[in-house]
Amino acid sequence: MRRAKLRFGLVTGAVSLLVLLILFQQALLTGLVTQFIGALRNQSAELLVYGRDARHNLEGSVVSAAQRDAVAAVPGVAGLDPLGQGTFTVTANGKLRDAVIFGYRLGGLGQPTTLVRGRLPSAAGEAVASEKDKGDGFAIGSKVRVEPGGGEITIVGLARDANYAVAPVLFVSFTTYEAARRVRNPDATAVSPSALLVRTDGADPATLARAINAQVPDVEALTRQQAVDLSPGVNSVRQSFAIVLGLFYLVVPLVTGLFFLIITYQKAGSLTLLRAIGARGATLVTSLLTQVVIVVVAGIVLAVPLYVGALQGVKNIGVHPTAAPVIVTGAVLLVVALLAAVVASVRVLRIEPVEATTGQGVRV
Repeated sequence: MRRAKLRFGLVTGAVSLLVLLILFQQALLTGLVTQFIGALRNQSAELLVYGRDARHNLEGSVVSAAQRDAVAAVPGVAGLDPLGQGTFTVTANGKLRDAVIFGYRLGGLGQPTTLVRGRLPSAAGEAVASEKDKGDGFAIGSKVRVEPGGGEITIVGLARDANYAVAPVLFVSFTTYEAARRVRNPDATAVSPSALLVRTDGADPATLARAINAQVPDVEALTRQQAVDLSPGVNSVRQSFAIVLGLFYLVVPLVTGLFFLIITYQKAGSLTLLRAIGARGATLVTSLLTQVVIVVVAGIVLAVPLYVGALQGVKNIGVHPTAAPVIVTGAVLLVVALLAAVVASVRVLRIEPVEATTGQGVRV
């Protein structure tokens, strides 16, 4: 490696860029999915009940009082809290914007779980906003007005990864949500919740969801993860990126392994000559594998700052660098590279040492 600094430097750089390519695509997928369902995933209820006609779309769901009573009667349901959700036109920082309002019972289920600054609402007219949108009029202390001519909502806290349907989110009391609904429909006598949040008190959410679905008609109970996975738009994004990432994980490790396969075959003559003068095969293979580990690990280390820097350009979609993708991607590349080097080494070690000291076609 000391005598071929340029060659190994280029291979290290290539590995670094390949790792960056995979990590960046994974981060984009995570960020886009979070923009669709972050607020739903990062709220405190583990079990939600939608109206069946909503087809997994919280925006179109309505649960009636009769359905609430029926769900409350299911054995294992320890209690219910309402969740209201809707998209409203608001004035923030002097501009009209669309914002999603989540209304929950203060002190109950449905509150944001990723609070990073400020506090949770303690009264009507207060909200926790999505941290990503603080520069657009949703910072702590800002006042947001529901249009046309509704009341003001004061931002008292910020939550990370709390957007929904790629829009800013306000977590407010259910009373504040009802007031926002009445701004849009002043003649409404009652505001029904979009979903019911079930207190399980230690019961398995999936088992309880099946019981509710079996006993209560016209509702659909979903665990929090099911509600996230089945949300409109999420599957399409995941499937599109799955194809791209699948190709990356197929091509990139193979290319990485090919690098080391070629390098090892290029050393066939030197390795065979070393064997001819008494070097042990195990020693040569160990040396080759050590080179592979050094190059791949160095490439991963170089890719990390590039990865963090590249994410700064897309931080507007709430992408955060995490260690897990780096570890998984690095492990896959290292294993494939080692396998390629082992395969090449075995082939090289099969060459008779005498061939290193004689010309081709010479028989001794």
